[in-house]
Amino acid sequence: MGLPLVLDFLAIFMCLSVRRVSSSPPNFILLFADDLGFGDLGCYGHPNSLTPNLDKLAAKGLRFTDFYVTSPVCSPSRASILTGRYQTRSGIYPGVLYPGSRGGLPLNETTIAEVLKPLGYNTAIMGKWHLGVGLNGTYLPTRQGFDSYLGIPYSHDMGPCHNLTCFPPDVKCFGFCDRGVVTVPLMHNEVIIQQPVDFLNLETAYSNFATTFIRDSAQKGQPFFLYYPSHHTHYPQFAGPRAAGKSRRGPFGDALLELDSTVGHIVHTLKETGVLNNTLIFFTADNGPELMRMSRGGNAGLMKCGKGTTYEGGMREPAIAYWHDRITPGVTHELASSLDILPTFAMLAGTRPPKAALDGVDMSSILFQGGPSQREAMFYYPTDPSEKYGVFAVRLGKYKAHFYTRGATHSDTTPDHDCHMTAFLKEHDPPLLFDLEADPSENYSLSPDEHPEVEWVLQRMQRLRDDFQASMVFGESQVGRGSDPALEPCCTPSCNPKPDCCRC
Repeated sequence: MGLPLVLDFLAIFMCLSVRRVSSSPPNFILLFADDLGFGDLGCYGHPNSLTPNLDKLAAKGLRFTDFYVTSPVCSPSRASILTGRYQTRSGIYPGVLYPGSRGGLPLNETTIAEVLKPLGYNTAIMGKWHLGVGLNGTYLPTRQGFDSYLGIPYSHDMGPCHNLTCFPPDVKCFGFCDRGVVTVPLMHNEVIIQQPVDFLNLETAYSNFATTFIRDSAQKGQPFFLYYPSHHTHYPQFAGPRAAGKSRRGPFGDALLELDSTVGHIVHTLKETGVLNNTLIFFTADNGPELMRMSRGGNAGLMKCGKGTTYEGGMREPAIAYWHDRITPGVTHELASSLDILPTFAMLAGTRPPKAALDGVDMSSILFQGGPSQREAMFYYPTDPSEKYGVFAVRLGKYKAHFYTRGATHSDTTPDHDCHMTAFLKEHDPPLLFDLEADPSENYSLSPDEHPEVEWVLQRMQRLRDDFQASMVFGESQVGRGSDPALEPCCTPSCNPKPDCCRC
């Protein structure tokens, strides 16, 4: 029996074992922070972050040290976590979607919600969607397998932020937002219920939504999937009266505390409704910190650079898996990715993943057996992937090879000039090679001349890269379809003059 068959057998065995412990399918809660760095949480070493609820999940659950997302910016990373496929396949590139974007996550893509819904799951999302709105709400979550939605359909800086205030209400938050577009809307399902959104009470609304959703599902005896892609800690930060001024990290710390408090409310509700023991909670973030915002942009810890780059700080994220009495507390150094969440949830729910070309693998062996990972390698795409340049970097085992490097505006202001936008695209032949166990900061490239033992590693990485790129079929760019101001969400679509009149 070959190794892949053995791993498949073990994964199925673990799934059946978990299902035997409980007669009902497991519930899933997926928490997805925004622009959060590897070094931002207390449980990942930040000395001044107030994240008691996430720290408790990490202490009683499994904390990942080598967990990756697929892109160093928002929309493509969100497409991948929901579909288990690199963003290049679904066309969510280059960059991100905007309020008036004509495109969005294609409806022929299968999301986690669409995998679980036929099994009788109640599915909901609250928070930042950022995978398109489109004409008549074509790309909203309710068209992608979610029964209910409460949130903002894109980043909260993508609109005038004159009402983006901290506590007390007369103190403006630090930050600048887009102008010349509609104010930021709050949507329930496909209807705008508030425009501009009241940021001071937004997290309270989300907590109430989550509480109602979990209670309703529990009362019906219905398994559920709750996806919470938070706005925190994306710039500009905001926080309501319960969190503003309460941390030692300023506006960023306050926003992080408010996110953590919502996590606490969710866990409390799970306990209160008696479903905690049958719920898998998974936390991670969409990309690294926006270092150009300095202390208000997050922290990548030991990792090099941040948002917008294919260095570790841009795509290596904190990740926590918690399932009471099912996941043994500890730390895993196994290689894993946001791509792996869909196939893992599908396996645990007792179904198979979609037949589409998946890039994710089942993580059950990591979660319930302490390893090993089925993931052999991780491929790093830039914010603007192309068939011409292909994969910028590859990770295999403890090694990472950079075939191309480039800085980004998002990571300006740091002392490391490799991170800056003025660090233009550079090809490396031979590739830069780093031992991420000894050198997670990517400071010391290993030369094959000085380290001949790594020559085979580079050869193996090159073959993996070639094979992967040969199998990659780029979908039509949804971002490249452009924008139309008429598509910007407006609660009074016939009002005049736009966009200033879009208020309700």
